[in-house]
Amino acid sequence: MPAMIKLRFLTTVTATALLLAACGVAAQDEPHRVELPRRPLNVTSSAAVTQPAGDAAQVLCLVRENRLSQTVRRVDSVSDPQRHLDQLLAGPTPAEQAQGLSSALAATDLRVRLPAGSMTADVEISEPDEGAARSDEVLAYGQIVCTLTSRSDIAAVSFRRDGEPLQVPRGDGTLSNGVLRAGDYRSLIGPS
Repeated sequence: MPAMIKLRFLTTVTATALLLAACGVAAQDEPHRVELPRRPLNVTSSAAVTQPAGDAAQVLCLVRENRLSQTVRRVDSVSDPQRHLDQLLAGPTPAEQAQGLSSALAATDLRVRLPAGSMTADVEISEPDEGAARSDEVLAYGQIVCTLTSRSDIAAVSFRRDGEPLQVPRGDGTLSNGVLRAGDYRSLIGPS
């Protein structure tokens, strides 16, 4: 019996060593910088490669054919949540528009606050203009939630108007006045 255990142990060690050697990454004594691709993760067109390079990736959730679509912009540095949201409100760049991306966000004043020690962002929405209701309101809220939760410091988003919780639509059409996550809009996320 002990010979069988030794044989299994040697086989396991040999297989593990072969698997590690087969991964193609040479062993190194110190960490090194890894260069990531400078193109959006879900866009296959060559137009994305021509974007100006930056040191940080910023994910924005825009709209393509009535579906949510993530795009990655290269920026000089990681921005705070308000600046990130302002970039979303500014809408797609001409290059993103050429790729069929648009925005469901109307001219709305949004303020985001991330309380210290919290990973839930509070988004304050100003009172909309009379007659400003949109049929794609669920896409607009989805854009905000998916953009903000793409950040490592935000896991969920709550919406408020005049400091009071606001009921907003989820991807399935139900209303919520609680915290929302990107998963609440999974049904609206389009293919790459």
